[in-house]
Amino acid sequence: MMTNPTARITQGQFSFLPELTDAEIKLQVAYGLQRGYAWSVEYTDDPHPRNTYWEMHGMPMFDLKDAAGVLQEVLDCRKTFPSHYIRLMAFDATRGVESIAMSFLVNRPQNEPGFGLARQEGAGRSMRYTVYSYAGDKPESQRY
Repeated sequence: MMTNPTARITQGQFSFLPELTDAEIKLQVAYGLQRGYAWSVEYTDDPHPRNTYWEMHGMPMFDLKDAAGVLQEVLDCRKTFPSHYIRLMAFDATRGVESIAMSFLVNRPQNEPGFGLARQEGAGRSMRYTVYSYAGDKPESQRY
């Protein structure tokens, strides 16, 4: 059985570690840039695990070679959306296809409401489970 003693959203790399500092984020971005990855900054107020299409902050940074530029974009996104989830995504185009090589959260709201589990009985006493976000119970502008 897997447990999450922190009761925090765990998506992407480093999910079970303490929050990364800006210096640690910059080191991870530099690591990705050394491998030729392109970075993008995304944000959302509904972090449901199946919500894979977050809003993009700015344009993908395909031609950026300095980690400070990516970190500045993160800081701008934090300033604009302080109570949203913000993640960094690194794309690897070495095989001719854009595929995600790295992904991790760099900002989260103060209060994370979490998820609920809804159970439905089906035919033949089968059970179906659905995960839903408590944040989705409120209108989009009032979630956090």
